[in-house]
Amino acid sequence: MNQQCQSSLLEKAVSEFAKLPGIGRKTAMRLVLHLLRQDTAVVEAFGQSLITLKHEVKYCRVCHNISDADLCPICASPTRDRSLVCVVENIRDVMAVENTQQFRGLYHVLGGVISPMDGVGPSDLQIDSLVSRVEEGGIDEVILALSPTMEGDTTNFYIYRKLAHTGVKLTVIARGISVGDELEYTDEVTLGRSIMARVPFK
Repeated sequence: MNQQCQSSLLEKAVSEFAKLPGIGRKTAMRLVLHLLRQDTAVVEAFGQSLITLKHEVKYCRVCHNISDADLCPICASPTRDRSLVCVVENIRDVMAVENTQQFRGLYHVLGGVISPMDGVGPSDLQIDSLVSRVEEGGIDEVILALSPTMEGDTTNFYIYRKLAHTGVKLTVIARGISVGDELEYTDEVTLGRSIMARVPFK
């Protein structure tokens, strides 16, 4: 049974923290009490950073990765292989693949996967923009690096059908990742090997 805070202000802060994913009430209480012990300037800087993030963060106009400008640093980099595009579900997956240091191409962030049970259809994702990127030319290979779940596989097949007319090489990461695993939680060595050992999508 959860105990209520003696302070309504503390209770409100704990309740807000507890809304974050993976944060239970006990952890929320610990975080709030930690902030309460900090200098006012530290807490104000913490809060302001979140407000600034929400108001000023942008999404790359090309790949939809999170960015400070209209073009993310990866898309803007002259050292990246522009003929290679890795399709991922979300921004956390970009970070996971980047941490492997095995991929030097570009990305395309879908913003999710097709999931009828959750009300997510193809039109809710950045699939049409991916098709447009490929149709513009210059891309030789598209790597499908979605989590090996039923929803990920469904999305892979849908993209395969949408890109069939372009003739682009379509590959999928090797199944060194267990079926049902989320890409972002896969260790860097396994994920890196899965990308390097990618196979043609069939």
